[in-house]
Amino acid sequence: MLVLCWIVLLALAMLWFRDLEERRRDPNADLANLTVDQQPVHLRRNAYGHFVAPGEIEGHAVTFLVDTGATYVSLSRSLADRLALEPGPVVTFTTANGRVDGHLATLDSVRLGGLEAHRVPGSIHDGLDDDTVLLGMSFLGRFAIRLNGDEMIISPPGR
Repeated sequence: MLVLCWIVLLALAMLWFRDLEERRRDPNADLANLTVDQQPVHLRRNAYGHFVAPGEIEGHAVTFLVDTGATYVSLSRSLADRLALEPGPVVTFTTANGRVDGHLATLDSVRLGGLEAHRVPGSIHDGLDDDTVLLGMSFLGRFAIRLNGDEMIISPPGR
C-alpha cells in the first residue's frame, strides 16, 4: 500500500511539473479563450524570452511566434499545403539563418486573439518548424505595438 501511495504521489508531481513547464513555455495559451473582437491583445514573454501565442490562419489553429524582425507572416511548406495556400512567385529571402528560397503568398485571414487582418502578405519556405508560424510585420504593422517589460500589447490602430 505504501508503494502504491508513492507511485500516486510521483505521478501527481510529474503532472504538476509538466503543467508548470507548459505554462513557462506558452504563457499565452488561454488567449484563444479570451478573445474579444478589436480589443487589445496582451502577450506575456515565455521562459525563453519569446512571445508565443495561439492564433488562426484561414480559420485553422496555429501557434505564432511574434517576430517584429520578420517582414512577412512566414510558414512552412507543409503547413501551407495543409492550409491549401496557393504559392506565388519564387523569391529569395534574407533571414537570420542566411538566404533561403521560398514563395510569396497571400493569406486571406490571419487572427491573433480578437485582432484579424485580411489579405496579409506571407511567405512559404522550407526550414521552418511545421508547428510554429512567424508572425511578422505584414500582420503586426497593421496594429499598434507596445512593449512593456515582459508584456507586449497589440492594439487596433488609434488605441
